Amino acid sequence: MNEALIVALLSLVGTAFGSVAGIMTANKLTNYRIEQLEKKVEKHNNVVERVFRLEEKDAVHDEQLKVVNHRIADIEKVC
Repeated sequence: MNEALIVALLSLVGTAFGSVAGIMTANKLTNYRIEQLEKKVEKHNNVVERVFRLEEKDAVHDEQLKVVNHRIADIEKVC
């Protein structure tokens, strides 16, 4: 076999191996980053749900406070 052909084949194998290894490494890194983003999004969604529940409770407490204030006002009118 010609030496130039052997060198060309070895270069082809090396380049192909390097390209495949680089692609696999990049895919692993991308998958890792996606997993981390999914975790952050899940935490954010939990916070949003908790804030929504707190706002609902706040609205209920505001209504209860209005009722109590009206009762106090009614009692003050009677006395």
